[in-house]
Amino acid sequence: MLLSFAMMFLCGLGLGKVFDALKLPRLIGMMLTGLILGPFALNLLDEKILIISGDLRQLALVIILIRAGLNLDIQDLRLVGRPAVLLSFIPALFEILGVTIFATVLFKFSWIDGVLLGCVLAAVSPAIIVPSMLKLKEKRLGVNKLIPQLVMAGASIDDVFVIVLFTSFLSLSLTGQTSPLIWMQLPITIGLGLLGGFVIGHLLSWWFTRFHIRDTGKVMIILSTAFILMYLESIKFSIFSFSALISIMMMAAMIQIKKEHVAKRLSHKFSKLWHAAEVILFVLVGAQVSWNSVMNIGLYAVILILAALTFRACGVVLSLVKTPYNTKEKMFIVLSYIPKATVQAAIGSIALGLNHPQGSLILTLAVLSILISAPLGAWLIDHSASTLLSYEME
Repeated sequence: MLLSFAMMFLCGLGLGKVFDALKLPRLIGMMLTGLILGPFALNLLDEKILIISGDLRQLALVIILIRAGLNLDIQDLRLVGRPAVLLSFIPALFEILGVTIFATVLFKFSWIDGVLLGCVLAAVSPAIIVPSMLKLKEKRLGVNKLIPQLVMAGASIDDVFVIVLFTSFLSLSLTGQTSPLIWMQLPITIGLGLLGGFVIGHLLSWWFTRFHIRDTGKVMIILSTAFILMYLESIKFSIFSFSALISIMMMAAMIQIKKEHVAKRLSHKFSKLWHAAEVILFVLVGAQVSWNSVMNIGLYAVILILAALTFRACGVVLSLVKTPYNTKEKMFIVLSYIPKATVQAAIGSIALGLNHPQGSLILTLAVLSILISAPLGAWLIDHSASTLLSYEME
């Protein structure tokens, strides 16, 4: 197993560096590492790693949500206002609708499975978007209308919104039940998740104030609390469950609100953890994809993914109606919402791990959406910003 981890890190980081040099997202190199080392190609990874890959990907998802919460800048949301709120859910809903329509036609999915696939594909990638927007802020491009802040704020909440929908529709898709009680449980699940995260975030903020704890210790406490929340959700101790993912995000967001200076330091710590977690995440996702599956659905998959991006673009345009942005700026925001990566890698294989009938196909489509949209979106953001956005002198 140790040799497998060594190959994952060395090859994943190496290929990631190659793609970095090509001005493409390094995660593509990590996924290709998994495809090459995995059981459908060279088969060099220890079977034990593949058995626990679900837990390892869940760990990466927890880190993603904690980082999102710690970096959720409430001030940015207040500055950009209504467009950021609308961008956090309307484009995702449009994309889910588009995926559902095309999945039922092209792949004969049921509508519930189509919605589930839409939830997997819909989230944008802060791992690509946030660094790109920070570069724009440094270059003073679009800052006069707070465009980088708008895109970052909307993208951060977009991820959480889609993950919540995914967890809700996953149980519906697995059971096939759509009774009124199940639909009533959805807002309760979300509400209890928010409440739990709110309370725990307050308690942790008080704890960090009352007792002197090193930042490394705080990271361990936050991670352990997140793991406990994931466990409590899994045992379903009451008729009404709660969303652990929302609780984790809310917990981190409350720490950011109550202890902003601490949150900044903790965010830096979790960024370091993410450097290792992202290699494991993307390599293991690549390892689970069959080359034959990719070839069998290639054309239909491309059609579905491009159609989904078109629906998302319509959602972005609708979100920007009656805003001060001109046509070029709206076009840039549309392009900024193309890249997919992190969430697809984190949740794309969950259905497969739960023996969902469409699990393998969902995972393959998730991987292809990353391979298509991540380099395309990153390239378009970098090469269109200077043309579509105005420069503001300091």
